[in-house]
Amino acid sequence: MSQELLAVTVAAVRHAGARMLTRYSTESRHPGLPEVLAHLRANDAAVVDTLRPALTKARPSAGWLNDEHGSGPLATGEWWLIDPVGGNVNAVHGMPDWNIGVSLVRDGRPVLAVVYFPVHDEMFTATEGGGAFLDGVRLRVSVKASLDGALAGTGQAQPGQDPDLVKRMGSAFEAMTNSALYVRVSVPVTHQLAQVAAGRMDLHWQFDNVRAHAAGVLLVQEAGGVVTDLDGTAWELTSESYLAAAPGVHAAALSVLTV
Repeated sequence: MSQELLAVTVAAVRHAGARMLTRYSTESRHPGLPEVLAHLRANDAAVVDTLRPALTKARPSAGWLNDEHGSGPLATGEWWLIDPVGGNVNAVHGMPDWNIGVSLVRDGRPVLAVVYFPVHDEMFTATEGGGAFLDGVRLRVSVKASLDGALAGTGQAQPGQDPDLVKRMGSAFEAMTNSALYVRVSVPVTHQLAQVAAGRMDLHWQFDNVRAHAAGVLLVQEAGGVVTDLDGTAWELTSESYLAAAPGVHAAALSVLTV
Protein backbone atom coordinates (compact mmCIF):
# COMPACT_ATOMS: atom_id res chain seq x y z
CA MET A 1 0.00 0.00 0.00
CA SER A 2 1.53 3.31 -1.07
CA GLN A 3 2.55 5.89 1.48
CA GLU A 4 1.02 8.51 -0.80
CA LEU A 5 -2.43 6.96 -0.43
CA LEU A 6 -1.94 6.68 3.32
CA ALA A 7 -0.95 10.36 3.51
CA VAL A 8 -4.02 11.42 1.49
CA THR A 9 -6.27 9.34 3.75
CA VAL A 10 -4.72 10.77 6.91
CA ALA A 11 -5.17 14.30 5.60
CA ALA A 12 -8.82 13.65 4.72
CA VAL A 13 -9.53 12.10 8.11
CA ARG A 14 -7.80 14.95 9.93
CA HIS A 15 -9.88 17.45 7.95
CA ALA A 16 -13.05 15.56 8.88
CA GLY A 17 -11.96 15.56 12.50
CA ALA A 18 -11.48 19.31 12.45
CA ARG A 19 -14.96 19.73 11.02
CA MET A 20 -16.43 17.51 13.73
CA LEU A 21 -14.66 19.49 16.43
CA THR A 22 -16.59 22.58 15.31
CA ARG A 23 -19.79 20.62 15.99
CA TYR A 24 -18.62 19.08 19.26
CA SER A 25 -19.15 20.62 22.67
CA THR A 26 -18.62 19.28 26.17
CA GLU A 27 -21.71 21.32 27.08
CA SER A 28 -23.93 19.41 24.64
CA ARG A 29 -27.21 18.34 26.24
CA HIS A 30 -30.35 17.12 24.45
CA PRO A 31 -33.84 16.70 25.90
CA GLY A 32 -34.77 13.40 24.24
CA LEU A 33 -34.28 10.75 21.57
CA PRO A 34 -35.53 12.79 18.55
CA GLU A 35 -32.93 15.49 19.19
CA VAL A 36 -30.19 12.92 19.79
CA LEU A 37 -30.99 11.08 16.54
CA ALA A 38 -31.04 14.32 14.58
CA HIS A 39 -27.56 15.25 15.83
CA LEU A 40 -26.24 11.74 15.17
CA ARG A 41 -27.37 11.98 11.54
CA ALA A 42 -25.99 15.50 11.14
CA ASN A 43 -22.59 14.50 12.52
CA ASP A 44 -22.35 11.51 10.18
CA ALA A 45 -23.36 13.64 7.20
CA ALA A 46 -20.77 16.31 7.99
CA VAL A 47 -17.97 13.73 8.11
CA VAL A 48 -19.08 11.82 4.99
CA ASP A 49 -19.39 15.07 3.04
CA THR A 50 -15.78 15.85 3.98
CA LEU A 51 -14.27 12.41 3.44
CA ARG A 52 -16.01 11.17 0.33
CA PRO A 53 -14.69 13.67 -2.25
CA ALA A 54 -11.08 13.27 -1.10
CA LEU A 55 -11.10 9.48 -0.82
CA THR A 56 -13.04 8.96 -4.03
CA LYS A 57 -10.51 11.13 -5.85
CA ALA A 58 -7.65 9.14 -4.32
CA ARG A 59 -9.17 5.77 -5.27
CA PRO A 60 -11.92 6.38 -7.86
CA SER A 61 -12.42 2.69 -8.63
CA ALA A 62 -13.07 1.72 -5.00
CA GLY A 63 -16.59 1.16 -3.74
CA TRP A 64 -17.96 3.18 -0.85
CA LEU A 65 -19.81 2.09 2.31
CA ASN A 66 -20.45 4.33 5.28
CA ASP A 67 -22.91 2.04 7.05
CA GLU A 68 -21.13 1.52 10.36
CA HIS A 69 -23.47 -1.36 11.26
CA GLY A 70 -23.11 -3.24 7.96
CA SER A 71 -21.94 -6.84 7.97
CA GLY A 72 -21.45 -9.74 5.60
CA PRO A 73 -19.37 -10.26 2.45
CA LEU A 74 -18.33 -7.67 -0.09
CA ALA A 75 -17.91 -7.95 -3.82
CA THR A 76 -14.32 -8.41 -4.98
CA GLY A 77 -12.17 -5.36 -5.51
CA GLU A 78 -11.48 -2.39 -3.28
CA TRP A 79 -13.93 -0.76 -0.88
CA TRP A 80 -13.70 2.25 1.38
CA LEU A 81 -15.36 1.29 4.67
CA ILE A 82 -16.20 4.36 6.73
CA ASP A 83 -17.35 4.68 10.32
CA PRO A 84 -18.09 8.42 10.10
CA VAL A 85 -18.18 9.04 13.85
CA GLY A 86 -17.35 5.99 15.92
CA GLY A 87 -18.95 6.56 19.29
CA ASN A 88 -21.20 9.24 17.82
CA VAL A 89 -23.54 8.88 20.81
CA ASN A 90 -20.64 9.93 23.04
CA ALA A 91 -19.88 12.96 20.89
CA VAL A 92 -23.52 14.04 20.90
CA HIS A 93 -23.56 13.95 24.70
CA GLY A 94 -20.32 15.92 25.09
CA MET A 95 -18.04 13.02 26.00
CA PRO A 96 -14.54 12.74 24.48
CA ASP A 97 -14.49 9.06 23.44
CA TRP A 98 -15.29 9.21 19.74
CA ASN A 99 -13.30 8.84 16.56
CA ILE A 100 -13.32 8.86 12.80
CA GLY A 101 -12.43 5.53 11.23
CA VAL A 102 -11.53 4.62 7.66
CA SER A 103 -10.32 1.37 6.15
CA LEU A 104 -9.59 0.30 2.61
CA VAL A 105 -10.56 -3.32 2.05
CA ARG A 106 -9.26 -5.28 -0.91
CA ASP A 107 -10.89 -8.59 -1.84
CA GLY A 108 -12.24 -9.02 1.67
CA ARG A 109 -9.19 -8.07 3.73
CA PRO A 110 -8.23 -4.66 5.18
CA VAL A 111 -5.06 -3.23 3.65
CA LEU A 112 -5.13 0.31 5.09
CA ALA A 113 -6.57 1.77 8.28
CA VAL A 114 -6.78 5.25 9.74
CA VAL A 115 -8.48 5.89 13.08
CA TYR A 116 -8.36 9.43 14.47
CA PHE A 117 -9.24 10.57 18.00
CA PRO A 118 -9.86 14.30 17.38
CA VAL A 119 -10.31 15.36 21.02
CA HIS A 120 -6.91 13.89 21.94
CA ASP A 121 -5.37 14.56 18.50
CA GLU A 122 -4.16 10.96 18.20
CA MET A 123 -3.80 9.49 14.71
CA PHE A 124 -3.60 5.70 14.45
CA THR A 125 -2.54 4.24 11.10
CA ALA A 126 -1.77 0.82 9.68
CA THR A 127 -1.04 -0.77 6.33
CA GLU A 128 -1.01 -4.46 5.52
CA GLY A 129 2.51 -5.72 6.14
CA GLY A 130 3.70 -2.22 7.01
CA GLY A 131 3.02 -2.04 10.74
CA ALA A 132 0.77 0.06 12.94
CA PHE A 133 1.62 3.53 14.22
CA LEU A 134 0.40 6.24 16.55
CA ASP A 135 1.44 9.67 15.33
CA GLY A 136 4.28 8.03 13.44
CA VAL A 137 5.57 5.93 16.34
CA ARG A 138 5.48 2.15 15.86
CA LEU A 139 2.88 0.35 17.98
CA ARG A 140 3.30 -2.97 19.79
CA VAL A 141 0.65 -4.88 21.69
CA SER A 142 1.25 -5.61 25.35
CA VAL A 143 3.56 -8.32 26.68
CA LYS A 144 1.07 -9.51 29.30
CA ALA A 145 1.12 -13.29 29.73
CA SER A 146 -1.70 -13.77 32.23
CA LEU A 147 -5.32 -12.67 32.38
CA ASP A 148 -5.08 -11.76 36.06
CA GLY A 149 -3.28 -8.57 35.06
CA ALA A 150 -5.14 -7.93 31.82
CA LEU A 151 -7.35 -5.02 30.83
CA ALA A 152 -10.16 -6.42 28.71
CA GLY A 153 -13.06 -4.89 26.86
CA THR A 154 -16.14 -5.43 24.77
CA GLY A 155 -18.87 -3.22 23.39
CA GLN A 156 -22.28 -2.94 21.80
CA ALA A 157 -21.95 -2.52 18.07
CA GLN A 158 -25.53 -1.40 17.55
CA PRO A 159 -28.79 -0.94 19.47
CA GLY A 160 -31.65 -3.40 19.44
CA GLN A 161 -29.58 -6.53 19.94
CA ASP A 162 -31.21 -9.96 19.83
CA PRO A 163 -32.18 -10.97 23.41
CA ASP A 164 -30.17 -14.20 23.19
CA LEU A 165 -27.10 -12.23 22.11
CA VAL A 166 -27.56 -9.82 25.01
CA LYS A 167 -27.66 -12.77 27.42
CA ARG A 168 -24.50 -14.17 25.86
CA MET A 169 -22.79 -10.81 26.20
CA GLY A 170 -23.76 -10.67 29.87
CA SER A 171 -22.50 -14.18 30.56
CA ALA A 172 -19.20 -13.44 28.82
CA PHE A 173 -18.78 -10.24 30.82
CA GLU A 174 -19.33 -12.15 34.06
CA ALA A 175 -16.84 -14.86 33.05
CA MET A 176 -14.18 -12.36 31.99
CA THR A 177 -14.71 -10.26 35.12
CA ASN A 178 -13.79 -13.33 37.15
CA SER A 179 -10.62 -13.84 35.12
CA ALA A 180 -9.21 -10.46 34.10
CA LEU A 181 -8.06 -7.52 36.18
CA TYR A 182 -10.62 -5.15 34.65
CA VAL A 183 -13.32 -5.37 32.00
CA ARG A 184 -14.63 -2.36 30.12
CA VAL A 185 -17.97 -2.33 28.30
CA SER A 186 -18.06 0.75 26.10
CA VAL A 187 -18.26 2.19 22.61
CA PRO A 188 -16.78 2.87 20.17
CA VAL A 189 -15.34 -0.55 19.45
CA THR A 190 -12.57 0.97 17.32
CA HIS A 191 -11.43 2.98 20.35
CA GLN A 192 -10.83 -0.24 22.26
CA LEU A 193 -9.15 -1.98 19.33
CA ALA A 194 -6.79 0.97 18.93
CA GLN A 195 -5.95 0.75 22.64
CA VAL A 196 -5.17 -2.96 22.26
CA ALA A 197 -2.87 -2.12 19.35
CA ALA A 198 -1.14 0.50 21.51
CA GLY A 199 -0.67 -1.93 24.40
CA ARG A 200 -2.86 0.17 26.68
CA MET A 201 -5.44 -2.63 26.79
CA ASP A 202 -4.74 -6.33 26.38
CA LEU A 203 -7.80 -7.76 24.67
CA HIS A 204 -11.15 -6.94 23.11
CA TRP A 205 -13.93 -9.28 22.02
CA GLN A 206 -17.14 -8.88 20.03
CA PHE A 207 -20.07 -11.21 19.44
CA ASP A 208 -21.27 -8.99 16.58
CA ASN A 209 -18.57 -8.32 14.05
CA VAL A 210 -19.40 -5.51 11.65
CA ARG A 211 -17.36 -4.40 8.67
CA ALA A 212 -16.54 -1.01 10.17
CA HIS A 213 -14.37 -2.81 12.78
CA ALA A 214 -11.89 -3.70 10.03
CA ALA A 215 -9.78 -0.60 10.67
CA GLY A 216 -9.30 -1.51 14.33
CA VAL A 217 -8.64 -5.15 13.51
CA LEU A 218 -5.84 -4.20 11.10
CA LEU A 219 -4.31 -1.94 13.76
CA VAL A 220 -4.16 -4.87 16.20
CA GLN A 221 -2.83 -7.31 13.62
CA GLU A 222 -0.10 -4.96 12.45
CA ALA A 223 0.89 -4.22 16.07
CA GLY A 224 1.58 -7.92 16.61
CA GLY A 225 -1.76 -8.95 18.09
CA VAL A 226 -3.76 -12.08 17.37
CA VAL A 227 -7.27 -11.73 15.92
CA THR A 228 -9.44 -14.84 15.53
CA ASP A 229 -13.03 -15.94 15.49
CA LEU A 230 -14.24 -17.23 18.83
CA ASP A 231 -13.70 -20.75 17.50
CA GLY A 232 -10.01 -19.93 17.13
CA THR A 233 -9.86 -19.64 13.33
CA ALA A 234 -8.37 -16.59 11.64
CA TRP A 235 -10.55 -13.46 11.57
CA GLU A 236 -12.27 -12.63 8.31
CA LEU A 237 -14.45 -9.71 7.32
CA THR A 238 -17.44 -12.06 7.38
CA SER A 239 -16.70 -13.50 10.84
CA GLU A 240 -19.67 -13.38 13.19
CA SER A 241 -17.53 -12.71 16.27
CA TYR A 242 -13.89 -12.20 17.18
CA LEU A 243 -11.24 -11.84 19.83
CA ALA A 244 -8.37 -9.39 19.34
CA ALA A 245 -5.65 -9.83 21.92
CA ALA A 246 -1.99 -9.69 22.82
CA PRO A 247 -0.42 -13.09 22.00
CA GLY A 248 0.31 -13.85 25.65
CA VAL A 249 -3.35 -13.71 26.72
CA HIS A 250 -5.21 -14.74 23.59
CA ALA A 251 -5.50 -18.47 24.34
CA ALA A 252 -6.60 -17.92 27.94
CA ALA A 253 -9.18 -15.30 26.90
CA LEU A 254 -10.52 -17.59 24.19
CA SER A 255 -11.02 -20.33 26.77
CA VAL A 256 -12.98 -17.97 29.01
CA LEU A 257 -15.21 -16.77 26.18
CA THR A 258 -16.02 -20.19 24.76
CA VAL A 259 -17.00 -21.97 27.98
